[in-house]
Amino acid sequence: MSTSTERAVAQEAINASLVEFVTRQAKTSVTTDVDLFGSGLVSSLFAMQLVAHVESTFGVTVRGPDLTLANFRTVADITRLVLRLRGHDGG
Repeated sequence: MSTSTERAVAQEAINASLVEFVTRQAKTSVTTDVDLFGSGLVSSLFAMQLVAHVESTFGVTVRGPDLTLANFRTVADITRLVLRLRGHDGG
């Protein structure tokens, strides 16, 4: 499997997992491009739960410089962060 194919497969799996988690927690359907904060779906407490979920589910550590709204605004943003932290930021 090529690197770009592996990245695409990983991206799809991460997106699906995050959409499922956010939908379950927020009790409303979300898509990968919904502004989680702007829509009011994510409170400060849920934001902390989301970070913990990302770390435990995807085996990454989100450190200070990565704890930005830009990295957590949408599921797609979170997925890009996870891929970058896993070293899949190319392609």
